[in-house]
Amino acid sequence: MHISLVTYMEGQLQQVLSTFHRYMYNQVSWQSRMFGLVGPRGVGKSTMILQYIKEHRDKERMFYVSADHMYFSSHTLVDLVDEFAKEGGQQIFIDEIHKYDNWSRELKQIYDTHPDVKVGFTGSSVLDIYKGQADLSRRAPIFMMQGLSFREYLLLFHQIEAPVYDFREILENKASIPGIVHPLPLFRDYLKRGYYPFSSDGNFELLLRQIINQTMEVDIPLYANMNTSTGRKLKKLLTVIAQSVPFKPVMDTLATIVGVSRNVLPDYFLYMEKAGMIGQLRDETGGMRGVGKVEKVYLDNTNLAYTLGVESTDVGNIRETFFYNQMRVTTDVIGSRISDFEIDGKTFEVGGRKKGGKQIADVAEGYVVKDDIELGFGCIIPLWAFGLTY
Repeated sequence: MHISLVTYMEGQLQQVLSTFHRYMYNQVSWQSRMFGLVGPRGVGKSTMILQYIKEHRDKERMFYVSADHMYFSSHTLVDLVDEFAKEGGQQIFIDEIHKYDNWSRELKQIYDTHPDVKVGFTGSSVLDIYKGQADLSRRAPIFMMQGLSFREYLLLFHQIEAPVYDFREILENKASIPGIVHPLPLFRDYLKRGYYPFSSDGNFELLLRQIINQTMEVDIPLYANMNTSTGRKLKKLLTVIAQSVPFKPVMDTLATIVGVSRNVLPDYFLYMEKAGMIGQLRDETGGMRGVGKVEKVYLDNTNLAYTLGVESTDVGNIRETFFYNQMRVTTDVIGSRISDFEIDGKTFEVGGRKKGGKQIADVAEGYVVKDDIELGFGCIIPLWAFGLTY
């Protein structure tokens, strides 16, 4: 293989520790002939791929490359895999595939011409992956990765091991963090800076703002063939959302504020949702996995809310954002006609310590999710417990 690529791979592998695995590590079909791992920027996809190589390269001939490496200024992906196959290579991982032109077509060609080579690829921008997936949909399962759960944050940054609890166990108030009597200080820190694996970096806020800028000014405009001025309007729209969330979008008003046609706004919202910038809570006609009517718009996670909202960040918004962000990974969360959320026919009212249960008094199965409590009882459940589901 090309010496510069080998040197690059070894350098990347040396920087990776294998002491902590993301929740997706055991869910990915690593032995598939081809698979994709996608998700928002900064959630740790590259690290997970490198960990897998480091832990399995003694059993199989593996190779890692980033699609934006200088090598590709004069070579193609097909060239690389041809050479890799001739040298007896068995599994190759291509990082940031969306940065390579015609990636979808070439991956299809590689799949068809090299049945003996397994290919894994990642994409920091969900948008580009889905745009080109048409050719690959039958060939490659696509795995979607989110940011850290509260449980993962405890393990990664504080070496505190908590089990994964399923939805039913949390509703039965069985969730606990071994050895931790007072979880609230840790939970507060998570809400502000615990969703991304680089949260312990001293420049966390700067790095997060760079991710926001790259997503809004590069990824989405590139995907949607927008010009630079439209990209700026998109960023303005995110700022407006940050100051208003959670809210039911009034398209005419937003269109006037941002200076775009109301007809394009639903598309813009969908782009931002897929890119990991916002979350859209839908009604019972579809849920997150369907095409239900949008009931409320949130920022994607609480770290974004604190970074973009600054002084105007409302604690009620933070609570709802956390609940929706964490529960959508393992359940189908929809808007409730009488309260905040509904999951599997169960109604949830999210609030602070003094939150009452008036809004759920008449429902068959209702729960009050309270933020400022350490322990739950009956139908009252601590908010932090919903961060232990993955």
